[in-house]
Amino acid sequence: MSDSGQAEQQQSISFAEAFRYWLKLGFISFGGPAGQIAIMHQELVEKRRWISEKRFMHALNYCMLLPGPEAQQLATYIGWLMHRTWGGIVAGGLFVLPSLLILIALSWIYMAFGEVPAVAGILYGIKPAVTAIVLFAAWRIGSRTLRNAWLWSIAVAAFIAIFALNLPFPLIVLAAGVIGYIGGRVAPDKFKAGGGHGAAGKSFGPAIIDDDTPTPKHALFNWPHTLKVIAVFALLWIAAMAGLVMTYGWDSTLTLIGWFFTKAALLTFGGAYAVLPYVYQASVQTYQWLTPEQMIDGLALGETTPGPLIMIVAYVGFVAAWAKAVFGTGTAALLLAGVMGATVATFFTFLPSFLFILSGGPFIESTHGNLKFTAPLTGITAAVVGVIVNLAVFFAWHVFFPDAKGSGLTDLGRLDAFSALVALAAFIAQLRYQVNVIKIIGACGLAGLLARLLM
Repeated sequence: MSDSGQAEQQQSISFAEAFRYWLKLGFISFGGPAGQIAIMHQELVEKRRWISEKRFMHALNYCMLLPGPEAQQLATYIGWLMHRTWGGIVAGGLFVLPSLLILIALSWIYMAFGEVPAVAGILYGIKPAVTAIVLFAAWRIGSRTLRNAWLWSIAVAAFIAIFALNLPFPLIVLAAGVIGYIGGRVAPDKFKAGGGHGAAGKSFGPAIIDDDTPTPKHALFNWPHTLKVIAVFALLWIAAMAGLVMTYGWDSTLTLIGWFFTKAALLTFGGAYAVLPYVYQASVQTYQWLTPEQMIDGLALGETTPGPLIMIVAYVGFVAAWAKAVFGTGTAALLLAGVMGATVATFFTFLPSFLFILSGGPFIESTHGNLKFTAPLTGITAAVVGVIVNLAVFFAWHVFFPDAKGSGLTDLGRLDAFSALVALAAFIAQLRYQVNVIKIIGACGLAGLLARLLM
């Protein structure tokens, strides 16, 4: 096909048509990053033929190297490739917006009515299910990642570092990346990146953005444009942070939420489960925005909504601003504080994701080759396995032993047999029968409600 013919075909994807698809995707993107990427692949590569398998995988490989939610970044990348900057902003924004609105509603119900017996009963069943989901995430990532003794050693060391030594998550990520970089030079065969999402090379027929489709003019790399994009995003961040500081002060809860989630956004290598321990350390231990039980409940709510799992940051922001009563203690003031906290957390968490795509996308489009520097990512991903296991242990500690005091094994108190059995059943359902997470959450929530009614 000639260049002019390809350009005409590319125009067949109208902005309105793309808008409708991205909006739909925002409401149906359940199943975590693997499920969300599978949904996009099925629709965009196999059915609609908007983009070829090779170009889809090329974009995905880049997104997997970035901190942040790779599925949301992939949607942003494809939207940008099709319809320039606004296409990327709309695609990435609509991937997040429905989840934000749903989580704000659920967070309000939780904070206002969490002590209602029916709500408490449902959460009683969901908490052990979440424990099993986190543990299964560690198993799934580990089975794909820990292919040799080197990577196993990194995973074990990461678990010990965060569980026993209580080292900060950023330090663990940095150390794992350095080890991966050195390992990639010393023993490159041990640190080859795995193909967790499948290999490219399949063909589903001609695509609008096909393997040999010329890169659109707006996606060509040049330094002036890249520096302009970086400057615009830097100004956006400075303006938003300065607005919070001038309005509420540096030590205010809203400002601290913005500052913390900016840092968290740059450390989410390996997906949401990897950064959750960092969010826990800050929100529960450092800032004391949430209790451990509220953190577990938040992950339970996050598992039941569409969008990236890292959207739990909206819940954390909502609860933090509500608990600190930043606008007062009245009913309306608490709700307004929660909405503001959720919005601030979401804005500062996802702003870097748009920057990475809109500034780095043109460079990636100019290569269309194998990406380099995957060895540090391999090391980080191995460490992520250990960190996620620590998160599962943390959840199990508080769910299975609700009367536990301190951290000693002699202070565990009674074992909640119901929670242990529900967690075991949920884990087996995922491992043996590949049951959908939403079905597991629903079944366990119903079981918890019935158990509370019968107690």
